Amino acid sequence: MNDRSHPGAHNLGTYTQLTHLGEEESIMGAVVQPIFQNSLFTFETAAELLHALEQAPVGPPHHYSRISNPTVDLAEKKIAFLEGTEACKLTGCGMGAITSAVMHFLKSGCHVVISDTAYPPVRSLLNGFMARFNVSVTLVSGTCVDEIEAAIRPETTLIYLETPTSGLFRLMDIPAITKIARARGIATVIDNTYNTPLHFNPTAHGVDVVCHSATKYMGGHSDITAGAICGTREQINAITMAEVNLLGNALHPFTAWLLTRGLRTLPLRLKRHEATANEVAAWLEVQPNVERVHHVSLPSFPQRELYLQQFRGSGGLFSFEPKHQSREKVLAFCDALQLFGRGISWGGHESLVVPLLCHPADYAEPTWVIRLFTGLEDPIDLIRDISAALAVFD
Repeated sequence: MNDRSHPGAHNLGTYTQLTHLGEEESIMGAVVQPIFQNSLFTFETAAELLHALEQAPVGPPHHYSRISNPTVDLAEKKIAFLEGTEACKLTGCGMGAITSAVMHFLKSGCHVVISDTAYPPVRSLLNGFMARFNVSVTLVSGTCVDEIEAAIRPETTLIYLETPTSGLFRLMDIPAITKIARARGIATVIDNTYNTPLHFNPTAHGVDVVCHSATKYMGGHSDITAGAICGTREQINAITMAEVNLLGNALHPFTAWLLTRGLRTLPLRLKRHEATANEVAAWLEVQPNVERVHHVSLPSFPQRELYLQQFRGSGGLFSFEPKHQSREKVLAFCDALQLFGRGISWGGHESLVVPLLCHPADYAEPTWVIRLFTGLEDPIDLIRDISAALAVFD
């Protein structure tokens, strides 16, 4: 995980790059870069200002913080390096990043293909909100490439990807899907939040634009909301000047400073989340009250071969289906947990639980799924906590 290199940086590893990339020149000897907490930047002459306005928006010269800012730029450089893309643009939250990227490829009368178990707010965006602009959507399972290909229409402009998907953690064959999309001139956008760039780099498999909720692992402390859009410099420039700029979806400098703090420890934290989740999920899988566990790194995972082909690791997020499908018991289980907070996000230091009622097309009826995120606590303590709570299903 720490063998990545950056052009011109003497093949430094990932840990080193996250510490030093973009910070080669210290400001007044500060070991932590200061925050440029300002809204605009002035110039010595009007000609210099005009030159700045005419430049590409990603990076310096900075002129207005709605478009670019030195503190934000530092975090963007580090994320672009991790994702292996030419550029990155940060936004105020993960949905801001996804919305900006998706809208860049939409127009009135177009069509989008998306998984039926993708992140619910994204499905609401495409299958509900965008309908007012005459955008149509086809929901597919996402696990069958032929099904995705069959869903494509002449007016399809976008295939929205998420692997693994929310709730049931189903995988998509990204190289196969992007091959079909590129042959037909269809854009692809992916939510890579679960994997982080440390475990998967979608553009290396043909994806056009990569999005992240940097609120999660990248921030890592449950104290910011942020989003990231990664792609070619041309793509990011265009999205920045249109969707990000015109919709006012900027990330504040102080938030970017906190995000950079989180990026420095991302590889260490992700290793801990992964190890803990693997231990807890393996234990949970053999419990009598558990029907199945949805965790991509388990040997029993139905798409095990695809997982090994595409990913370098997993994370702290997974789910399970209890054998006794009852709303009351599912809620009682969540309430019985002592170390898991009841909350909808994840990626921070704390363990979390949320009950989800999933409606996958291949299930005969809606299914209760309990999603767990394992934080930085000791695995044995989390297992004891879950073990005690499972008694509600007896």
